[in-house]
Amino acid sequence: MSKKVAIVQSNYISWKGYFDLINLVDEFILYDDMQYTKRDWRNRNEIKTPKNLTWLTIPVKIKGKYFQKIKDVLSSDLRWNKRHWKSIVDNYAKAKHFSTYGKLFEDLYLGANEKFLSQVNYRFLTAICRIFNIGTKLSCSMDYRAYL
Repeated sequence: MSKKVAIVQSNYISWKGYFDLINLVDEFILYDDMQYTKRDWRNRNEIKTPKNLTWLTIPVKIKGKYFQKIKDVLSSDLRWNKRHWKSIVDNYAKAKHFSTYGKLFEDLYLGANEKFLSQVNYRFLTAICRIFNIGTKLSCSMDYRAYL
């Protein structure tokens, strides 16, 4: 019997296809030993608003750290979670399923006290997998260092 594995960099609030991939494999490995890329999906994503798309960006410390790995990226402002949650409430409070999932996401956002970007992304990834009933094993590339 073979094991299906996917290895992908972590993203902030990943898109549907990311979760489809997770659901197709036996183990999903976050490849956060990879170099962090600026202006990418690692620390930001867009939400729809009545007027346009708006970026939700986790501010990170990158000045002078051009070659740092994703797992080493630190947030430069730990209050990002409150601003993101406010944007979501402002734009989605009247959405069809907000009453069902609002409290869950409020707790998810307001409880996000992690300092490292990878930890934030993992927090959201595991929570959303639970919502979608995805039971795939999630791990991190750094967990496999001993095998290299």
